Amino acid sequence: MTTGPGGVPGAGVGVGGEVTTPALPNGPPTSNVRSDPWRRSYVVAMIYAALVLAALAAALHVYIWWLESIAWTTPAARKVFRTSPAEAEATKFLAYNQGYYNLFLALMVVAGIIAYAVGQVIVGLTLVMAGVGAMALAAVVLASASAAHRQAAMRQGLFPVLALIAAAVHLAL
Repeated sequence: MTTGPGGVPGAGVGVGGEVTTPALPNGPPTSNVRSDPWRRSYVVAMIYAALVLAALAAALHVYIWWLESIAWTTPAARKVFRTSPAEAEATKFLAYNQGYYNLFLALMVVAGIIAYAVGQVIVGLTLVMAGVGAMALAAVVLASASAAHRQAAMRQGLFPVLALIAAAVHLAL
């Protein structure tokens, strides 16, 4: 494969001297991110927004892990989940297990952020998107299963959904 200006494979020079690359194999050329500083800054801003929102989602899920797996029978956790002392004691094992699901989702997202930060972009984004995708879907399940828990589902799913939107915008540019 030949390289064009700036060593970009398949690149050419468009009208006005801008570097262009094919959007798809044999597709129409599009502006290269490297040749458009505004577009590049927007692309970078979107991925950073996605990573920050994913980190906030992970932090929330670590807090939920703590509530469900460590503090389930305490007054603070019972207040959050609106359970009586007897209900909390009866569901302690189920909450403990559920809490670890939340922790593992958070750890997947954190691992993805770290992978991205050290230059493993594909691995990083894959882990982050899988983690926040599962978080968002869990919020949808919670909202559809219980009208009384829709507000909690909105809080649980807000950061993951926003992270997915920011990542989708980043990938679309």
